[in-house]
Amino acid sequence: MFGMTAAYSRDEGLKCRTEVLLPLMSYTKFGIRPEFVERVKVKMKNPVVKERIKQVVNGLTKYDLQDRVKVRRIVRQASSVLNEPLNEVQEEQIVAFVLAQKIDPNNTLHLLKLWAMFR
Repeated sequence: MFGMTAAYSRDEGLKCRTEVLLPLMSYTKFGIRPEFVERVKVKMKNPVVKERIKQVVNGLTKYDLQDRVKVRRIVRQASSVLNEPLNEVQEEQIVAFVLAQKIDPNNTLHLLKLWAMFR
């Protein structure tokens, strides 16, 4: 339900710790398997694959990421680049996950939330 993130700052030599509770919607709640996510993470470490994925998502807006048809097209393109064939159910789970996140690619907080979810 809530993930805990900690922010550390230094103020005149004193360490101060602030904890912030952020709601995290785990991808497992959408039926996306952790093994699949780990395979994708490993493949994304390849610079060639990473660059091709960047080309797929370049120029996306928050409105694009709330459009089911566009998200489905992006998921299909990404699965092709990653050489991860998806069946209809897996594809729908990923699309539902992306739509539920209400991602704004220009909002750093949204991107940090996603990074924390998949690190």
